[in-house]
Amino acid sequence: MGLFGPSKKEIWENLASQIGANYQDDFWKGSKVTAKVGEWSIVLDTYTVSTGKSAITYTRVRAPFVNQNGFKFTIYRKGLFSGLGKLFGMRDIEIGYEEFDDSFIIKANDEDKVRSLFANENLRQMIQHQSYFHLTVKNDEGFFGAHFPEGVDELYFAVSGVIKDIDRLKNLFDIFAETLNQLCIIGAAYKEDPKVELK
Repeated sequence: MGLFGPSKKEIWENLASQIGANYQDDFWKGSKVTAKVGEWSIVLDTYTVSTGKSAITYTRVRAPFVNQNGFKFTIYRKGLFSGLGKLFGMRDIEIGYEEFDDSFIIKANDEDKVRSLFANENLRQMIQHQSYFHLTVKNDEGFFGAHFPEGVDELYFAVSGVIKDIDRLKNLFDIFAETLNQLCIIGAAYKEDPKVELK
């Protein structure tokens, strides 16, 4: 126990123990928590971006998956990224649940699929519990990150700062597991190993 409460290491180790995940702490790569959900691996870690005079650390959660037909979506709380405009040809979509539509901006390249995704009431409720939320499907992680095989994309969440709220972290893992399962139910993902190792 440090001066400012439990350390990230203590909390993340405790998280891994509670959800049956694997905690790793590497001197060069940093620490991460990896949970297996079926064929998928959901990975929690941090990364730091240098802005010249300072550096910003982000907490992220990632899960590669086999994307059956190129379905892409992004969801974020209103007011957070209102200046993003149109992303990758995606358009703003209301899914028909007033409280949810009032709280979030949803963009997707397939209206029917994204409505089917968020028709899952359990998923909507879990997302509402996140004070900050930005979840998207990415092709890969760019030049310095992991490159994915054809047909493999990544469910991706990131927020500035280090999350040390264990309930929030558990909720994020639950959101990822629920989203991946729902993507399979609506025919947008396969329940198979994407064969990608995240850096």
